[in-house]
Formats: sequence, C-alpha cells, structure tokens
Amino acid sequence: MTSVAQVLKSKQDQTVYTITASDSVYNALKLMADKQIGALLVTEGDAIAGIVTERDYARKVVLMDRSSKSTPVRDIMSKAVRFVRPEQTTDECMALMTERRMRHLPVLDHDKLIGMVSIGDLVKNIIAEQQFTIQQLEHYITGAG
Repeated sequence: MTSVAQVLKSKQDQTVYTITASDSVYNALKLMADKQIGALLVTEGDAIAGIVTERDYARKVVLMDRSSKSTPVRDIMSKAVRFVRPEQTTDECMALMTERRMRHLPVLDHDKLIGMVSIGDLVKNIIAEQQFTIQQLEHYITGAG
C-alpha cells in the first residue's frame, strides 16, 4: 500500500503554491495558469485560511457575473480545508476525495505544510502499481526471470 509520503517523493515538482486571501481572483488564476495547477492554498500569515480552485472560479465568479480583478480570493475560497498526513494511504485519499468531491489535498506533518496531492497524482500512482502487478503476473505465467 502506497503512502502519501511516497506519492510526494515521486512528484517532479513538490512546491506548494499559495496566495493570500486579500489577493485578487485574477492573480490566483494567473498563478494557477503559469504553474499549470488547479488549486492554491490560501494563507493569512503562516496559517492556512482556505483553498481556492478553478472550480471555485467557475462557480463563484463566472456564474455570478463577478469581476476576477476586483474580487478578493477570500470571497470565493473554501474555508474548510481537508488535509491528509504523510503516513496515510493513497486508498484513504481516494476515498476522501470521492466522498467529498475534491481534487486536491494538502499534506500536513505535525501541523506543517509539506505538500499537496491531487487526484491526478493518485491516479498516476495507481496506474504504476497496476502495471507493476501485471508485469509480475506475466513473469509468473511465462516462467521468465
């Protein structure tokens, strides 16, 4: 069973991008586009204040006819941030993401932010695990190796 810590180690870019609650939604979208990511953690000082996603933008700015340049992130962010710990399994993450309909989970270790896992990270890991199992079964069946 793969842990969140193992998934984080396998990621090429382990940077967690953040934005302040007072920044504009436009700046948040620009950062997400520049980094090719779908979510940012929102901070106030050293504390996590929320999370803002592309989905928040679509539902709370575009559909409500707001201006992204004049709307602060705090007006559209989700304040209740679910998170996981490094020792948790990918299965636990997938269950939480499925149940809560989320695509991103911050990873905290002793209340310190150490990373972020996305649904894409988890799917990539599951595919790699399945490919390994298939190879092992093929070697067993053919008697090779």
